[in-house]
Amino acid sequence: MLCCSKRRAPPRSRAAFARRHTCAPCGKEVCDILAKHGFTRVRQKGSHIVMQRRLKETTTTVPVPNHKELAPGTLLGIIRQSGLPRSLFEEA
Repeated sequence: MLCCSKRRAPPRSRAAFARRHTCAPCGKEVCDILAKHGFTRVRQKGSHIVMQRRLKETTTTVPVPNHKELAPGTLLGIIRQSGLPRSLFEEA
């Protein structure tokens, strides 16, 4: 599901979630996961893609940087904003 790209040496202040992974997802892969769960691509400005999911009473908007490798904190923020479980973003 997620690609493996060249990794930098891990910083000491990395989240426990990120330590379990050997590779970081790219922006396109995160957008694909969001699209499978009801998000649509609304617009793009520069390197950021804005994904949105409209439910009956709420609208959830998640900006996703279209980078080769997402930082662990950025990925955690996307997961938190989307309201989807972390397991969807982890490797199978």
